[in-house]
Amino acid sequence: MNGFSAPGLAGARFGGLIVLAGSAALLGGALAFQYVGGLAPCELCIWQRWAHGAALAGALIALVAPGRLAGLGLAFAVAGLLAGVGIAVFHAGVEQQWWQGLASCGGGGTSAGSAEDLLQAIEAAPIVRCDDIAWTFLGLSMAVWNALISAGIAALAVVAARRR
Repeated sequence: MNGFSAPGLAGARFGGLIVLAGSAALLGGALAFQYVGGLAPCELCIWQRWAHGAALAGALIALVAPGRLAGLGLAFAVAGLLAGVGIAVFHAGVEQQWWQGLASCGGGGTSAGSAEDLLQAIEAAPIVRCDDIAWTFLGLSMAVWNALISAGIAALAVVAARRR
């Protein structure tokens, strides 16, 4: 067999478990930074969270689906991680002023009902710019760490799935 064959059921489940644990940890960390640490996310941070949500959904499919569907779930999970890597790299470039961010990278939306509620929500909302680096570790921003760790999780899941 060549090195590009689809993983078996056990491999897909093991890869799904790796993605589930990794994406849940990264998403949990992001939520902790927001709700415990008080760091409001920017628009690109939210997009990265959606990518982890897709990875988690694919990982769950890989864990519970029968036969080939488990492999498709793992593929979807890895694709979600890689999409998140792309968003995170784009975000890191915006932070470093290598390119311009999105027009929506200046504040968050609201679900206020009346015009007065909307105005109060806008006035009270923190303005979170995508080009501001809110936190670093070892000189790397959260977006860079997300890209590196997500790429590592994706690679580990694929290698582990193929070896089982």
